[in-house]
Amino acid sequence: MKNARSVSTKPSQAPAGRRKANGNWNPEWEAFAQLDPAWTEKVISMAIAPAVAGALDRKTIELIGIALDAAYPRLYAPGVRRHIRRALEAGATRSEITCVLQLASMQGLQTICVGAPILFDELAAMEKRAGDATRTAKELP
Repeated sequence: MKNARSVSTKPSQAPAGRRKANGNWNPEWEAFAQLDPAWTEKVISMAIAPAVAGALDRKTIELIGIALDAAYPRLYAPGVRRHIRRALEAGATRSEITCVLQLASMQGLQTICVGAPILFDELAAMEKRAGDATRTAKELP
């Protein structure tokens, strides 16, 4: 099996380096790093590429990090805390962070946008079925 040969049972050296390099290491990733250090290194490299590219300033990157970690379904509190701390250190204001959290919360409002029309459709269908059943019952001898 080709994949079996690429899997290592030795602990990865890459995660420790990434932890020091960007501080975004999630301890939950350690199992992946132990199973396949090369794969984990590629994923981490891809994940941090926008942050190290230089197109966005540090504060903007941290504000985006807050939004991503705070939004449903992620809701990753350790990440939110880390990005809020870093955003404050990068000069973000309380108002900026509050706005980001408010924007992130809008993703959850999509639940109502999807669910409410379906609820109305199903209520109407139920009323129609009930009305049809009532009419049918009246028509029986």
